[in-house]
Amino acid sequence: MRKKLFVALVCGLMILPFVMGTASAKTLKIGSMSPLTGPYASDGTDIKNGVLTAIQVFEENGGVPGYDKIELFAQDTACDPKQAVASANKLINLEVVGVIGAYCSSSTIPGSETLNEEDIPMLTPASTNEMVTDRGLPYMFRLCGRDDDQAPAAAKFLKEELKAKTVFIVDDKTTYSQGLADGVSKACKELGIEVVEHDHVNQGDKDFAAVLTKAKAANADILYMSLQGYSPGALMTLQAKRLGLESQIVSQDAMFQPKFMEVAKEAAEGIYITYGFTDTTTPEYKAFEKIYVPKYGPIAAYATYAYDAATVLLKAIKQAGSTDPDKIKAEIMEMDFDGVAKRIKFKANGDSGSSYIAFKIENGQFVPYWSPEKGLLKK
Repeated sequence: MRKKLFVALVCGLMILPFVMGTASAKTLKIGSMSPLTGPYASDGTDIKNGVLTAIQVFEENGGVPGYDKIELFAQDTACDPKQAVASANKLINLEVVGVIGAYCSSSTIPGSETLNEEDIPMLTPASTNEMVTDRGLPYMFRLCGRDDDQAPAAAKFLKEELKAKTVFIVDDKTTYSQGLADGVSKACKELGIEVVEHDHVNQGDKDFAAVLTKAKAANADILYMSLQGYSPGALMTLQAKRLGLESQIVSQDAMFQPKFMEVAKEAAEGIYITYGFTDTTTPEYKAFEKIYVPKYGPIAAYATYAYDAATVLLKAIKQAGSTDPDKIKAEIMEMDFDGVAKRIKFKANGDSGSSYIAFKIENGQFVPYWSPEKGLLKK
């Protein structure tokens, strides 16, 4: 008698959550991973805000059938590999169906390996290191470009447009910045540009007098600055100008952030950076701008890519009518549409292509300046 009562009680307890669940609102949970504290918090917040905008637009257009709402669980990686793994584990426990992130490649790589153990799709809007997609993880996708596309484009710009013969390279030894700097060094040598020195600073440094004194003495045509975020880049730019460095400063996509100009001020004028080309005249961009800017402010580096990444994930779930990772992947691989940042179409390895051009900072604006295919854009 007691055994039958126990069995009945257990069965009742098993049924109860199901009955309650069917009566309660159903939420589609997605996650984001990016630095929300520390020196890269602005970039990480841009990613979160891009995802939130995509959710807003998606819900305003009917949402995902079967779900009452879409909820974002934003996790702070602080660009730290260990914290990225902890964030991934937290998202797994929250039972998210997909993740947008992270920012730093050094966070995305370990975080994606943790998510991969549970077959959770991850779409990065910002991590450009080649290994993000070259490891063969089945549910890893990238919306931004790759460093091995950015580096040759940068070197070609130095050679063909700036007519550089010598370059001094500096990075901060992070997975992203050093990987890109190594690529630029290799590409420059192949084009006959002499790399007079490839030096390093430490992540978190704020005083760059030592390396800039060496760069000034080397007097190379170019100071190529490859740093993890806009903040150290702006400080190095300010200090370089104060020191009287005459080399032309050229940098990379991490500097594509309006706050770079806010910190560097007049010192930012005339600097070149490489970043993926986005056509800001398209209806898709204009619609995004109309929603994003009043709510979150100027559109910075990876907000557009984060929006596109979240849109891809949500469209895939809606079209699949399922959160099964294989069905989501199948829908993603079939996609071919105009996003906000770029045309969205994925290759077999999860990449979506690169479109790097050189921008010039003029009057506090990033002005499209040069393209590897078209040459000088600004006449």
